Amino acid sequence: MKALASITNEAQLAALIHEIGFLPMFSSCIPGFSLEDCTPQSHWFVEGVVGAWEWRESVLDGTIAYGKFFDKKAGFVDKAWLGDFCNHRRDGYDFEGFFEDGFASYKSKAIVETLQRQGPMLSRLLKEACGYREGGEKGFDGVITQLQMQSFVTIEAFEYTRDRFGRPYGWGLSRYALMEQAFSEEAVNAADSRSPAESRARMKAQILSLFPAASEKQLDRLLH
Repeated sequence: MKALASITNEAQLAALIHEIGFLPMFSSCIPGFSLEDCTPQSHWFVEGVVGAWEWRESVLDGTIAYGKFFDKKAGFVDKAWLGDFCNHRRDGYDFEGFFEDGFASYKSKAIVETLQRQGPMLSRLLKEACGYREGGEKGFDGVITQLQMQSFVTIEAFEYTRDRFGRPYGWGLSRYALMEQAFSEEAVNAADSRSPAESRARMKAQILSLFPAASEKQLDRLLH
């Protein structure tokens, strides 16, 4: 197994993602294949230290996608691999076809159509627009996670509430966007000349080039 480089700042994280194409944030079913595995404990959720939690926000510069992409957990995909990632996860469909053939729910459709109409939205506002309020719709987290896993939605940025002095505080709010809004139709459709199976095979080969001992079961779980 080829160990990934040790990451101690956001520039190194961005460089690693650009080099290898995609990276789970948290420990994955393939030991060693995650940001958590290659970040020293001194930079992993340590109070007062800028570390992995902050880097994940800083690298979102339009060349890296971030969302719950791997086994329903957070991860990164380089723009150069976005075409194969979307081609595989969407199985060659656009969202309309995905929905019509029964692979997406009405709740997913409501979120996608809201983002189409209004553009990227903070999670709080997106929930409100789609009826996720007291006495209304339930299960927003599950629906938005599924849309990220299917590669239709990504987290474009994080925004913070600010105090009266203009200082950010609390947890950053996710700004959700359709993948085509965060990047481009060209980037999303870059692998359309390949079949979804060919795109999956390319991603599998890339992981095996880094972790040749990864089993088929592990690959299936990470790439499904």
